[in-house]
Amino acid sequence: QVQLVESGGGLVQPGGSLRLSCAASGIFFTFFHMSWYRQAPGKQRELVAAITSGGNTNYAESVKGRFAIFTDNVKSTVYLQMNSLKPEDTAVYYCNAKKDADYWGKGTLVTVSS
Repeated sequence: QVQLVESGGGLVQPGGSLRLSCAASGIFFTFFHMSWYRQAPGKQRELVAAITSGGNTNYAESVKGRFAIFTDNVKSTVYLQMNSLKPEDTAVYYCNAKKDADYWGKGTLVTVSS
């Protein structure tokens, strides 16, 4: 059974940092493309950052230079380091694993507010 479990969300002030984690089980982690998406209230889910099985990364324009995605293949975990957070980064952040099928975590809430 595939499971993606996100953690690390919370309340942070503007300009602060958070690191999200997504622990995967039930998949051959190194074969999958891993991504982080987010969904703000009243908005569609959007891609934030992705990393391929080969280690190539891409980012939404709105987070370039502030966020970084990376993996620990030993722990089957993908991370999202978020720096210089802005109120507009407030959203539920979801982990996605993709190969022949899409798998999703349940999400973790990030609130950026003073």
